[in-house]
Amino acid sequence: MEVKNFAAWDYVVFAALFIISSGIGVFFAIKERKKATSREFLVGGRQMSCGPVALSLTASFMSAVTVLGAPSEVYRFGASFTLFFIAYTFVIIFTSELFLPVFYRSGITSTYEYLQLRFNKGVRYAATVIYIVQTILYTGVVVYAPALALNQVTGFDLWGSVFATGIVCTFYCTLGGLKAVVWTDAFQMVVMIVGFLTVLIQGSAQAGGFHNVLEQSTNGSRLHIIDFDVDPLRRHTFWTISVGGTFTWLGIYGVNQSTIQRCISCKTEKHAKLALYFNLVGLWIILVCAVFSGLIMYVYFKDCDPWTSGIISAPDQLMPYFVMEIFATMPGLPGLFVACAFSGTLSTVAASINALATVTFEDFVKSCFPHLSDKLSTWISKGLCILFGVMCTSMAVAASFMGSVVQAALSIHGMCGGPMLGLFTLGIVFPFVNWKGALGGLLTGITLAFWVAIGAFIYPAPASKTWPLPLSTNQCVPSNATELVPPALSSRPAIADSWYSISYLYYSAVGCLGCIAAGVIISFLTGHQSGKDIQPMLIRPVCNLFCFWSKEYKTLCWCGVQHDRGTEQETLENASTWKQGTESVLQNGLRRESLVHSPGYDPKDKSYDNVAFEKITHF
Repeated sequence: MEVKNFAAWDYVVFAALFIISSGIGVFFAIKERKKATSREFLVGGRQMSCGPVALSLTASFMSAVTVLGAPSEVYRFGASFTLFFIAYTFVIIFTSELFLPVFYRSGITSTYEYLQLRFNKGVRYAATVIYIVQTILYTGVVVYAPALALNQVTGFDLWGSVFATGIVCTFYCTLGGLKAVVWTDAFQMVVMIVGFLTVLIQGSAQAGGFHNVLEQSTNGSRLHIIDFDVDPLRRHTFWTISVGGTFTWLGIYGVNQSTIQRCISCKTEKHAKLALYFNLVGLWIILVCAVFSGLIMYVYFKDCDPWTSGIISAPDQLMPYFVMEIFATMPGLPGLFVACAFSGTLSTVAASINALATVTFEDFVKSCFPHLSDKLSTWISKGLCILFGVMCTSMAVAASFMGSVVQAALSIHGMCGGPMLGLFTLGIVFPFVNWKGALGGLLTGITLAFWVAIGAFIYPAPASKTWPLPLSTNQCVPSNATELVPPALSSRPAIADSWYSISYLYYSAVGCLGCIAAGVIISFLTGHQSGKDIQPMLIRPVCNLFCFWSKEYKTLCWCGVQHDRGTEQETLENASTWKQGTESVLQNGLRRESLVHSPGYDPKDKSYDNVAFEKITHF
């Protein structure tokens, strides 16, 4: 394809993004220099408010994968992508009401600390290693995506762009810690919205207005949104998106260190929940922008598809090519779009680096060296940020071989996030599950998820299940284009057309449900956990929703956990006397440090906060 170069104003707009992002890191490094503790660096002193955290969450998970990949998905497969608003809604409700209260009230920094409190060290370390691998793989994809976009629209060196992204993210993350990450994300979220709006306004104007866009999209079958086909092999249907998408994104939100770390940095549990619900609004806004961008792009290219005509070589190049077409006479705006794509990436990479540094420091470094000084802890945390910055950037090389960025990113989350979701669900919802069931369930879930995902990579699904909607090249200038032909599917085992062809959105469900089923069975076979040995704050009594009419049935479902022995505040106060004889770590209870750090309960607000923690640490 012919590369269209940036004008001077494009470079100015694009460079401003990097300069401002780095400047925020420098600002917080100077402002917080007297608070040189690992706690301040990794969780922002646990005094963040809901506004910036909400923007940060939205920016981090609506990365360049969404900016580039989602419009391309809508362009090729139609607006069924809109159904993700159902999945997002369920995900936020489950996260805020089921998982977040447990993590927040436990006073933990790494989500994997919970696994040691509920099970043992082995389960914690296994989950931490899986999370580190998952995050590095995923971050590689989101670093590569905008670099590809920049390469296509400006001719910049692809790998130079990759390394520039990694350097800037590592720089402001290492300097300013979580506060820099959160406030930089908030700025980058604004850039993403503005970038999308400019594309929507100019694109719809050139496509004949929104009414024409909707009319032409309907004629092209792009607005056939709801398809109730229950076939799990179909790539996108109502069920694959609403059910499979919920499992996939719940693994990303509900138990992901990057999300939970920012939620527990909030000053109260109420602020943390508000951050999640405000973030839901942000997710909806970005989703609507991405879907309409895809529809506008379809109408603009409906008579000459640049992908099948050979003008571009990959679907993920559609959006940047479209932007350079509609803004050809408007210097500065192509730079704004590329800044929009890079904003998503910078926020995601920085959040990943910070989360990786946190879990490594909390789960490995502090376990081996429990008496580190605050100053040394902070320097180690910064060193870990640099290490993971290098690793995530280098992983982008592998991302170049993964195909569609959306499918690659969500497949990685499904393969690792699903079993992890199942593991935490076993701990929080099923009081009788023991550590053997938890570890066995995790290994089972990982095995199932990797089996189906790797099988699908080797044996792609039949074209009838994944082939895009019709695309036209009737009015294209003759070129070396070749007609899109479904790939040959010869020499395939029978399992390739069933198990390996399942929609990529179900990978997480397979891993999660496999983990839960195996964990429950193994626990019963090896002797279930005694509920009396489990602190009530580590379990969410969801059975209360289904047995609300009978205290007897509720008590039976608690499996011996003493949920009714007093108020939640009293539970926190009594926790310090629980299992007094143990040393630094309690196998099935709260670590002494965590007990001291347990957030305080405010009866007036009916919420937990970190005021108690602040008073204790400054005693």
